[in-house]
Amino acid sequence: MELKFRTPRGTKDILPDEVWKWHFVENRLRELFRAYRFEEIRTPVFEETELFARGIGQTTDIVQKEMYTFVDKGGKSFTLRPEMTASVMRAFLQHHLGEQRAVQKLYYLAPMFRQERPQAGRLRQFHQYGVEIIGTADASADAEVIVLAMEILHSLGVHGLTLKLNSVGCPRCRPVYRKVLQEELRPVLNRLCADCQKRYTTNPLRILDCKRETCRTLTEDVSPIEQYLCEDCRRHFGQVRSLLDGAGVAYVVDKRLVRGLDYYTRTAFEIVTDQLGSQDAVCGGGRYDLLSVELGAQEVPGVGFAAGMERLIALMEKLNVFPPAERKLDLYLIGLGEQARSWCFRQAQQLRRQGLVCELDYQGRSLKAQMRDANKLGAAFVIIVGEEELNRQAAVLKQMETGEQEEVPMPVLADALQKRITHLASAEA
Repeated sequence: MELKFRTPRGTKDILPDEVWKWHFVENRLRELFRAYRFEEIRTPVFEETELFARGIGQTTDIVQKEMYTFVDKGGKSFTLRPEMTASVMRAFLQHHLGEQRAVQKLYYLAPMFRQERPQAGRLRQFHQYGVEIIGTADASADAEVIVLAMEILHSLGVHGLTLKLNSVGCPRCRPVYRKVLQEELRPVLNRLCADCQKRYTTNPLRILDCKRETCRTLTEDVSPIEQYLCEDCRRHFGQVRSLLDGAGVAYVVDKRLVRGLDYYTRTAFEIVTDQLGSQDAVCGGGRYDLLSVELGAQEVPGVGFAAGMERLIALMEKLNVFPPAERKLDLYLIGLGEQARSWCFRQAQQLRRQGLVCELDYQGRSLKAQMRDANKLGAAFVIIVGEEELNRQAAVLKQMETGEQEEVPMPVLADALQKRITHLASAEA
């Protein structure tokens, strides 16, 4: 009989035999966020559509092609969040976080939604981790988020990375470069792809980001934006580079790097790998001093990055940098007979309250079958209790690795177990 329901296209289940990898990465992320003194923020999974339309940009692919938008029963348009920065800035403004502390350092681990064509490393429901520093325009904030992004990857054993860096200017100098770019691209406009021909009028900088080989060839010799930066943007970019140099973080300046969201100003960066084919970007971010203005507030500077969990985990799997899966099971309790099974059930609850990881048989299987299960689960110890053991008020305690077993009086069983497990942990360390 064919299964009627399956995961929606572009989504996947994270099953128990792989979720430990997510826990491993998430725990490391939280450790580093704590070390850099970032605090977690959680926002609703959907927001008013206008938030993303204004925050991300009406001409972006995300807004025009990829958002999951619906109208609620009250006739209001909402969208499942396709990215997090607009939501974080909305929360910052709504809750007056700047009044609590001038500079807010925030992080998130959350699902996002984009109706893209599913492919390797790109799902319709995907998960991102990211950080935002809101409330300062200082170049040290830009450098810190970049250093943190690289530190995360290095600490997880990821190597073979390239950090790409650029400045996309500001409202004062970017219009100048925009005109230069349009002038230089006019002779080849009709040879560009259809999307780039539209971008020529709406957002010509995005043409530089096109992945089509024809467009990349046609735009290869355009002038870099760095030549047209105003003095403030030039100084800011120089400060960011100087701080990265001082921190020993290698990078390349990439004139094509403009990022896909309209709210970026000045710093833009991307971390890429040569291990994942065409989906090579594992992290990206930049400065977004104009985002708050787009949302109807006064200018509040900000800088941050976002990275995909699925792509990071795929990269770590390819590089084989995950530690062995931890299958910790302190004790498997085997009860032979109804009374013994009842005793094991009660005992397991008591031992779990003391912090031990315990498992039971739920199928009434034979001793041999339960021992096989305990071995498969990697139990450190097994307790065997039958009618005779209940009468003697003693349980058989077996250490699985050595095969040694002994009889332990039930009243002191918990203490005996704790001592032996502590001793075993010390020996393994």
